[in-house]
Amino acid sequence: MKNPVANEKTHDTHRIVSSAHLAAGASPGLSEVEFSLTLAVTAYHRWMVRCMTAAGMPSLSPLEVLILHTVRHRDRPKSMGDIALVLDIEETHLATYAIRKLNGLGLVTTTRRGQEKIVTATAEGIALCDRYGALREKLLVSALSESGVAEDRLSAIASLLRSLSGFYNQAARAAATL
Repeated sequence: MKNPVANEKTHDTHRIVSSAHLAAGASPGLSEVEFSLTLAVTAYHRWMVRCMTAAGMPSLSPLEVLILHTVRHRDRPKSMGDIALVLDIEETHLATYAIRKLNGLGLVTTTRRGQEKIVTATAEGIALCDRYGALREKLLVSALSESGVAEDRLSAIASLLRSLSGFYNQAARAAATL
């Protein structure tokens, strides 16, 4: 009879992780997810910047690209609070700086509604988002479609990632109390 512990240890050495000392804990699978998230986030950031460059705006950071798309979402003005909430931005000065830069580039405009700053995409910002979207369809969506990954599987992955973000946020709050 095979030793189940030996098989488990053999399996653990084949896990793809960046921190074996963390994978040695109670959830080595979570360590695999964390390493995969690291790779996915950096690849996604690289993609956003390079796609935006190809669309005609080479000077935007990943956060600036995300904020521009968030402001463009449903073509309705967004408050600074809404942008920070949707993108889970804790340090609002980063969003403020990004919006100031987008405004300076003519991609968004800002107005005041009482005490609140309201951000709206300009015609130039909308056109840039449209060019980005067309490139996304051509370069990314078509390749993903050809890979055979089903839309319902992508939705399930997205749901899992949103759930994981809740666990990480709760753990971060708990860690802040230690």
